[in-house]
Amino acid sequence: MRRHRPFQPNAPIRPASREASPLGRYAPALLVALSLALSACSGGGKPSASDSPPPTREEIAYYDCLRDHGVKLTHTDYGAPRVDKDDQSARANLPAAQVACEDKVPPRPSPQQADAKTLAAARAQSKCLREQGVSWYPDPDPVTGEIDDRAVTPEQLSELKTKHTEALGKCRPDRG
Repeated sequence: MRRHRPFQPNAPIRPASREASPLGRYAPALLVALSLALSACSGGGKPSASDSPPPTREEIAYYDCLRDHGVKLTHTDYGAPRVDKDDQSARANLPAAQVACEDKVPPRPSPQQADAKTLAAARAQSKCLREQGVSWYPDPDPVTGEIDDRAVTPEQLSELKTKHTEALGKCRPDRG
């Protein structure tokens, strides 16, 4: 039976011997190998649904209101409620429910400042698309670099994807 020394508050702390166990000798190498193996399994830095923040109280209250007005909901992988767009009754009830729940619409999140390279690329894309005949294509937001979805109609976006594929290919070579 091994005896333990009594606690001595001023005694130096000595690390346990690695030779005490066969695993102790290889522990540092095992930790490095394990961390490399786990990092190789990661998503490569691309955001996923699980990276999204949980829904806010305001979002939950809004979607509860929509549900109370006959809109069928579904939930994302990270638990956020969304309108079930595959459900006919949800689509039919949505306009009236949106009006009834207008006072519960959650505030838009604060915009994230885009870096200079992203802003320049977004401006160049807008200019290029207009030069290619998409005269209605708006300038990007000067803060986020994104196109405001309220500045274009769904019909225009559909037209952009169906009738202006060549322009998209020229102006968005990475995504066209």
